[in-house]
Amino acid sequence: MMMEQQTQITPAIELKNLSIHFGSGDDLVKAVNQVSFSVPAQRSFGLVGESGSGKSTILRALAGLNQHCGGEMFLDGQVLNNQRNKIFYKKVQMVFQDPYASLHPRHTIDKILAEPLAIHGLKDTEQRITRVMDQVSLPSKFRFRYPHQLSGGQRQRVAIARALILEPEILLLDEPTSALDVSIQAEILNLLNRLRDELSLTYVLVSHDLAVVSYMCEQVAVMQHGKLLELLEVDQYGETQAQHPYTVQLNLASKGYDREVISRFIDHD
Repeated sequence: MMMEQQTQITPAIELKNLSIHFGSGDDLVKAVNQVSFSVPAQRSFGLVGESGSGKSTILRALAGLNQHCGGEMFLDGQVLNNQRNKIFYKKVQMVFQDPYASLHPRHTIDKILAEPLAIHGLKDTEQRITRVMDQVSLPSKFRFRYPHQLSGGQRQRVAIARALILEPEILLLDEPTSALDVSIQAEILNLLNRLRDELSLTYVLVSHDLAVVSYMCEQVAVMQHGKLLELLEVDQYGETQAQHPYTVQLNLASKGYDREVISRFIDHD
């Protein structure tokens, strides 16, 4: 009897031996060093590690903001070249860490949300703005205010709304809650989880906090010094089975500051 061939499912995002170097000679910095992973469609994938580990550099490379890359990147099985077109940005959008820095201070929320629609030649502006503000639970009274008139959490809702207004399939999330108060962080994380379910989105989430990534993601890549140390599966209880000593330390650190535990930490080169 012939065995039935299993259908190969194309990942939404795939990296093969991605390398990103800055400088040359003695000043050469290997920001990302031979990193490979894949992200299935409608799943949430996390990149976690300390500052300088290369996680945000990977996200910027996926978004087309860093073009000095070796290796290969794929979107739905198609090779991503250095230049990104409108088709790419209609499908993939990015939410940045600081919502105040990423929003134009002299534009109203209405103009911020309308701008992507104008760039892509979409005409149903009124309906799209109304719908996306409702999706992120932002009251209509904020529509003609400026970013400085909103709280940090409200500004991040605007940033998420701007990313959603083109109806993308993939969101690249660069530390989307780290600039917010702890009480607001949970609101934004819950909002992102709800949106992923409602809109069937795929997430690539960058964070230095393993607890945040474990809450949001089904799979986690642990980064250090530009290298991928290990890939972790997140179980139904939000737990991971870390093997690498560095990941174990990250896991302990995510549970809160403990002087005795921190004093035993080792720098794993």
